[in-house]
Amino acid sequence: MTSPSGSTPAEAQAFLDAHPEIEAFDIVLTDANGVGRGKIVRRHELKSIYEGGRHMPISILGLDITGEDVHETGLIWTTGDGDLRAWPIPGTLVPLYGTSPPRGQLLMAMYHLDGQPMSSDPRLALARQVDILAAKGLYPAGAFELEFFLLANERDADGKVKPADAVLDGRRSTKTEVYSVDHLHGMEPLFSDIYAAAKAQGIPAETVISEYAPGQYELTLNYRKDVMRAADDLVMLKRLVRAQARRHGVTACFMAKPIEKYAGSGMHFHVSLQDKAGRNVFAEAGGESWSLPLLQGLGGLIQTMAESMLVFAPHANSWRRFVSQSYAPVAPTWGVNNRSVALRVPAGDAKNRRIEHRPSGVDANPYLIAATVLAGIVKGLDEGLDPGPETTGNGYEAAVTRTTMPVDWRAAIEAARASSFLKEALGEDLHRTFVAIKQSEYLRVARTVSELDYHLYLHEV
Repeated sequence: MTSPSGSTPAEAQAFLDAHPEIEAFDIVLTDANGVGRGKIVRRHELKSIYEGGRHMPISILGLDITGEDVHETGLIWTTGDGDLRAWPIPGTLVPLYGTSPPRGQLLMAMYHLDGQPMSSDPRLALARQVDILAAKGLYPAGAFELEFFLLANERDADGKVKPADAVLDGRRSTKTEVYSVDHLHGMEPLFSDIYAAAKAQGIPAETVISEYAPGQYELTLNYRKDVMRAADDLVMLKRLVRAQARRHGVTACFMAKPIEKYAGSGMHFHVSLQDKAGRNVFAEAGGESWSLPLLQGLGGLIQTMAESMLVFAPHANSWRRFVSQSYAPVAPTWGVNNRSVALRVPAGDAKNRRIEHRPSGVDANPYLIAATVLAGIVKGLDEGLDPGPETTGNGYEAAVTRTTMPVDWRAAIEAARASSFLKEALGEDLHRTFVAIKQSEYLRVARTVSELDYHLYLHEV
């Protein structure tokens, strides 16, 4: 059967010829929560996956964050938990750096047995939005930023997580050392391995920064003309950062808000649109302040942000990140060269003009982020939406009159459930799947009696 993903057996054979040392492969399918699920297969199995795909249960796309079935997705017993066929994503067959014995990795996408796209696969939802833009003669380019914490494996005396000591010399990180180059030197062995692993996988990892909290870092990725590949980069980078941190005896944490008194971690998404000639349509021409497509794209993102927040902040912990002056946006605002707004237009050369979408936490699924953002831009272009006035100064103090944002996780779930825009952006099946998973997780959290409950109420009420 011809691969519906565009993969070919020649890719597998060329890789095997170039890497005779590799003995096994992780085959990874990304679910709605962004969790990689799949199998480890032996070397001799690889070519058959390219020739005929690999059967996987449909329920793999209907799991909550812990891997439990969510029956309300309609992907479990309603379907008899039958097998579909996962196919390789071209260009994602790569070696895994530092594994012993040597292993490789392959990202997969899910299709029906007849080769039709499985509409609850997050990557295929992004592909659908890319196709919608292509029909308009527009081609999205982009890149993600990855913020994360490096934490010690052991907790502190109060049972809280704590920043990891430097892997170079054991120096303890106890204060904010934002943009400190000397601080980065303590993690140099780990970051050297991260860069080596990224190079082996063809991931354009670039600048590393000591971020705004102790133990917090940021890795940037080079801009891709293919936004699908940009999302793949982020998925693959998270996996290799987690693996290399583990090898160095620390934990890479991708929670949105792991430490209550410090800033959380975002996943900013930079996006622009190219026309058929490769011209950036967001770039302003001489004599105009901003291009009309840029303003309309911003207008679409502002109008749809409230109902999309479940995609950008999908977990209970995600909502702890949204506090004033935390560098996490709290209102659907836009501005130029301003990090207190949700939609930032970076300063710089007009030919590189883009939108930096800032609401998403690092715990979100990059495929769903990109699909939702592109759908918002399309809506703005189709309807000629006005973003309103630019926010200047402190965006946290900006009055919000046009759109009411959800105040918490539960409100975000209800807004997403009722959203016809999000149903169109994700597709009806994935919308149902995603909302059902989030509702199931919400109920689990809501009925849990925490240590904080005992601290506040045990001897008081």
